[in-house]
Formats: sequence, C-alpha cells, structure tokens
Amino acid sequence: MQPTHSSNRILLPVRNWFILATLLLALFLNLIPFGRFPGIPDWVAVVLAFWCIHQPLRVGMGAAFVLGLVMDVADGSALGQHALAYVVVAFAAGSLSRRILWFPLGQQALQILPLLLGSQLIMLAIGLIGGGEFPGLLWFLSSFVAAVLWHPLTYLLLLPQFRPVERDDNRPI
Repeated sequence: MQPTHSSNRILLPVRNWFILATLLLALFLNLIPFGRFPGIPDWVAVVLAFWCIHQPLRVGMGAAFVLGLVMDVADGSALGQHALAYVVVAFAAGSLSRRILWFPLGQQALQILPLLLGSQLIMLAIGLIGGGEFPGLLWFLSSFVAAVLWHPLTYLLLLPQFRPVERDDNRPI
C-alpha cells in the first residue's frame, strides 16, 4: 500500500542545533505573557510532538521532561505539571510516529489533536487537584488552533532539510 501523499523531494538530515533552536524558540513563545487570551497554542507541546514524530531517536521523553520542568518553573505551576504532560505527549508521539507520518498533513493534524488535548487534560487535572479553578471551555481552544497550525508548522520546520530542486551535475544524488 502506498501512502496517499507522495513527494519526490529527499530531505537532508536535520541538524541537532536546529532541533535545539526550535525547541528554545517554542519555549520563548510560551513565555510571552498573553494573559488569559484563549487560543494561544502550547508551542512547546506542538514543537515537541513534531520532533518526536519526525526524529523519535533524537527527541524523546528526556527532552520533554526537561522542557516541562523549565515550563513549570517559568509558569509558576505545580512542579511536574508540564513535565508529566510533555512526557505523555512525547511518548505517544514517538510511539505513533510511523503511523502518523503515513497520513497526509491534514489527517496528521487530526492525529495530533488528541495528543494535545490529552496534554491539556493532564495539566488541568493536576491544576484542579492543586486547588486551581477551572479555566473554562475556551481554554481547550488552543489545542484546536495548534492542530490547524500543524500544516504550516510542518513546512516551516522541515524547510531547512529540503534539498535544492535544481539538479547539480557535480553531485551524484
């Protein structure tokens, strides 16, 4: 069975510094104070899920745990709240990476949506157990926005890996 999408482009190997830079940029975007504006995605969870799907041997639960602890400290939330949610996202994304990559990008977003909603439910449960208030149903809008952004985000994160389209006679491949 052939995948429903095909591309004749060969990707270059991703560089470790690029993965680190995108994760740090996602962390920085999470730290921008938007207040209680609904619909802002959890950038770390989205970028972490992306790299756990595309590079499961390089980015995994260890990176998710460290990023989660940094987010817990920066956000002032219960220590381990983001860490647990990100580890679950990393585990699920790494486990389902071959399956998710089989689908076209629109259907990949539908596969990612439950992972992001699960992450939010974990953070909500820990927050409620710790005595926090229910943030309202609009709080879950950020997972849907992240799923809509999956398509352009995939192209943006894969852009440095694309080989040039023009043929170079000096290169064999």
